[in-house]
Amino acid sequence: MSSQTQPSAGLERFRSRIEARTAKVGIIGMGYVGLPLALLFNEERFPVTGFDVDADKIQALNEGRSYIYRIPKTEIAAARAKGLSATGDYSQVADMDAVIICVPTPLNEYREPDLSYIRATVEAIAPHLRTGQLVVLESTTYPGTTEEVMTPILEERNPTGLKAARGEQTDGNTFMVAFSPEREDPGNDSVARRDIPKVIGGLNKAATEIAGALYNCIFNRVVPVSSPAAAEMTKLLENIYRCVNIALVNELKLLCLRMGIDIWEVIQAASTKPFGFHPFYPGPGLGGHCIPVDPFYLSWKAKEFDFQTRFIELAGEINSAMPYHVVTSVAMALNRHKKSLNGSKVLVLGVAYKRDIDDLRESPALTIIEELQEQGAEVSYNDPYFPKVGRGRKYNLQMTCVPVEDLSQYDCVLIVTDHSDYDYPKIVRESKLVVDTRNATKGIKSEKIVRC
Repeated sequence: MSSQTQPSAGLERFRSRIEARTAKVGIIGMGYVGLPLALLFNEERFPVTGFDVDADKIQALNEGRSYIYRIPKTEIAAARAKGLSATGDYSQVADMDAVIICVPTPLNEYREPDLSYIRATVEAIAPHLRTGQLVVLESTTYPGTTEEVMTPILEERNPTGLKAARGEQTDGNTFMVAFSPEREDPGNDSVARRDIPKVIGGLNKAATEIAGALYNCIFNRVVPVSSPAAAEMTKLLENIYRCVNIALVNELKLLCLRMGIDIWEVIQAASTKPFGFHPFYPGPGLGGHCIPVDPFYLSWKAKEFDFQTRFIELAGEINSAMPYHVVTSVAMALNRHKKSLNGSKVLVLGVAYKRDIDDLRESPALTIIEELQEQGAEVSYNDPYFPKVGRGRKYNLQMTCVPVEDLSQYDCVLIVTDHSDYDYPKIVRESKLVVDTRNATKGIKSEKIVRC
């Protein structure tokens, strides 16, 4: 779009390209969020380019191969046939009409926001921005990131003096900015991706409208909000709601264990109430990129306003302590079998952070394995989705998956992730001791089972 285009004409031209499916969409970050998004746009016949710094991902996509279990290679091959391409060349950003950023936003070692991926991405695309483009951030972050971090870098680092459009501005030497939080739920097949409403907050009305028009092509409902900060806070609220309620049920589980009450039975009974109750389930700790991370983003930002998020921080503490509760439970169970944790052989079943997915991010299994090893246990693992577990941001296990065979050789079999591939009755029959953190052995009666 030329900088000489009249305000309404510029927006109408963009809108026309969206309606004609000729608007070029660039998605930065071909991971668990970016790749499914690229496939949605590709299905709607948009010209889509995926950007990533990982050469292996780029090669896989361009060869029609998948590296995410839940996305079959046939889907990638079909997308390639429709024009999906991948590159590490950020100069191609100049050819895009819309640039959507889907990069990680983890915590650092001090549980503070790590925006290094966002900063590096924005610095890489800024030199290639052009007039009239739309830049959307999807990465979960604290309120203010889009306006206070991303936008200033885009304005300062581009060589032509481009500014983000604000207020009623729609023309001139400007680009548009919006935030639209990802709402991926890996492994959830009950809700089609298109049926998940898309929240959008633009830096100005024009940005919200254009982003809404674009996303409306791939999602059945778009929910506009007043600002990027409101959209950022929406995502945090969703995940903090889950974090707090999981912490509540985890704490109740610990109490129920002392009282000799089955927390799973209690949850099932409470779930029969047709109003005012939504079930959450206890486990060995939180995993995934969002729920263990997002609450701390808001807690960190709140300090800028001299505000202590005590409720959120307490929930985080409870959930963070659950892997250590699991290790203690294993030690106590072994002790009842006249075994010490030190020197015992433990098989961990499942290292993914939740059932039937190939995602290790923030998995409590990693902490549990490290802690078991620290206390002298000889640890092996099995997970049908991970032949090997090497090194990540917070772990360095260098382990290889072992088969679920000859279970009598282990002093304890620890169920951390309840994959549906496992034959739990067989596991219980062949094991000396089973510690179950997920209620995977529900309905199986055996003195071998310890539920924690």
